[in-house]
Amino acid sequence: MIIFDLNCTHGHRFEGWFASAEEFDRQRDAALIACPVCDDLHVERLPSAHVAVARGAARDNTAASHPEIEAEERPEHGESLAVSSEVLAKLRDVVRNTENVGRRFPEEARRIHYNEVPARAIRGQASRDEAQELSDEGIEFSPLPPFLTPDTH
Repeated sequence: MIIFDLNCTHGHRFEGWFASAEEFDRQRDAALIACPVCDDLHVERLPSAHVAVARGAARDNTAASHPEIEAEERPEHGESLAVSSEVLAKLRDVVRNTENVGRRFPEEARRIHYNEVPARAIRGQASRDEAQELSDEGIEFSPLPPFLTPDTH
């Protein structure tokens, strides 16, 4: 397998595993490769620093960079990438199905929680203090990573 560093037109970087460079080209040309963050089908290869090493050498190298994690406990690189892509795809779908209320997030979350307005999925910004106050009131919410929330696409 070959690991390619990939980039979409929105600047999201991710990795892809392919049997060969020709297989990457075939899948890209057939629109089978999409950015896991924004679903962009315009994906290009970036220069890569990945080096093919024997499986034992790769595990030894990883153990050196993370000595607190035993080699048997770490997933293979491809496994963690698959989980990350799946999680990113789910988060991307959540973001797409929410209304961005911006800085009004604490106010709107309270209005929804106290049934002052119909329930709906929202996202926005809250300071740490505002987030703590919402949590203290029993209002459930989850922070989103910043790269999932720009309204550029």
